[in-house]
Amino acid sequence: MAGQRILIVEDSPTMRQLLVFALKRIRDVEIVEARDGMDGLRKVTNDHFDLAFVDINMPVMDGLKLISLIRGEEDLMSMPICVITTEGAREDRERAIALGANEYLTKPIQANKVLAVARSLLKRVD
Repeated sequence: MAGQRILIVEDSPTMRQLLVFALKRIRDVEIVEARDGMDGLRKVTNDHFDLAFVDINMPVMDGLKLISLIRGEEDLMSMPICVITTEGAREDRERAIALGANEYLTKPIQANKVLAVARSLLKRVD
């Protein structure tokens, strides 16, 4: 199952680096970074991705708006989305899941947790 692509939509360069570092441990994946929701939307609508990690609190367009727009696109409805956020409240989690997120991780994140979620959503065993 070579050539899977992961989109990371996160406004913090440090957080993006951390995610890229963790996800590079999965073989045969290409990782693309987006710096905010608009950038993420542009990338996801112009290209194919197998998984997206989306932050909630971002300038320009937040992650919840991005998720609702992605889920409104027929071609993107089945793409798995994992939310990564500092928002740990149950209501925030429920809202993200209701909008169409498949998983919800709160910061600070652990690399092994990110890997486990990515492998699960990509249906990988390696």
